[in-house]
Amino acid sequence: MELPKYILGDNTDYPNASYVIHTEFPRFIINLENDEVEWLEEFDQHDQKELETETENYIREASEFYDREVARYDND
Repeated sequence: MELPKYILGDNTDYPNASYVIHTEFPRFIINLENDEVEWLEEFDQHDQKELETETENYIREASEFYDREVARYDND
């Protein structure tokens, strides 16, 4: 199965939270309510250095994806 790079998620147990799931390496879930990130990967030392430099970009992309998707819902 081919998955999109980003997927929206929510949960009624956390009504104020909106989640974006990043399905490509490095896989993670970000809670846009508080910008908390849960990594779904194990990282070695080399990956850790790359991750530190790219984390800001991943979070920005996830937020832009969320804004785009919400705008599309609002236009329907």
